[in-house]
Amino acid sequence: MTGFRRVLRITAMMAAVLAPLGAMADPLKVMTFNVRYASDEGAERWAVRWPVMVELIRRAAPDVIGTQELLQRQGDDLTKALPGYRWFGRDRMGGHANEHMGIFYRPDRLTLVEHGDFWLSDTPEVVGSQSWGTDLPRMANWAVFETKEARPHRFLFLDTHLAHRDEDAEARDKAAALILSRLPALAKDLPVVVAGDMNARPDTAAYRRFAGALTDAWGSAKRREGPAMTFHDFTGTPDRRIDYLFLRGFKAGAVTTDTYHQGKTYPSDHFPVQATLMFDR
Repeated sequence: MTGFRRVLRITAMMAAVLAPLGAMADPLKVMTFNVRYASDEGAERWAVRWPVMVELIRRAAPDVIGTQELLQRQGDDLTKALPGYRWFGRDRMGGHANEHMGIFYRPDRLTLVEHGDFWLSDTPEVVGSQSWGTDLPRMANWAVFETKEARPHRFLFLDTHLAHRDEDAEARDKAAALILSRLPALAKDLPVVVAGDMNARPDTAAYRRFAGALTDAWGSAKRREGPAMTFHDFTGTPDRRIDYLFLRGFKAGAVTTDTYHQGKTYPSDHFPVQATLMFDR
């Protein structure tokens, strides 16, 4: 073997060894989606909406979805129709009879490392607890995932739904502060996605608190598609922006507010927001 050929062979071997280490991670697709709790009455009943929701998720193909207002039967219906997904989470009373912040994920893309939850109150570990004048218990569901790729990455995904009434502005701000205060213990130095229906417009204290500590995916994205506003009350015409993906340790490529519908049927009264993310490192 000539010296030149030997150099070429060594170079090729080194490239084969080092390529996985230096390869860029596959994009991660994350979504937040208030699915609107199931009802068996009216034009927006679950039997009419869920096939449209299934098709929206199938087309978007997110790796992980943070849902709000999810009832157990909705989660089970969705995973039955979309067998590539699993979901987990307790409801806000600690069982499965009420609304969940259910987290869906693709086990072919992600390994669930650990998960847990806490309540948005002065006693976060007390199941079903509430504070600050809210009319319902509010909570956060979280998980640490690891990507399935040559160079795996771990990240924290946290899903929440803040208090909804106009008079709950202080409660939303305190809930945001509580969530942020718990990220160091939950995530340590991992990248973070905080997803949810925050019931807070961008001019509110709760939004400013989140945006002061994390990055709003919509504002930082290289490309945006769809309307900035997300709540549309089944009309298709949104009138407020209250659904968010906040980030740390990621760069957002495309962020989409997904307006998919079939005729006059929308899958929910909120449009879901999806971001395509790359790990910073």
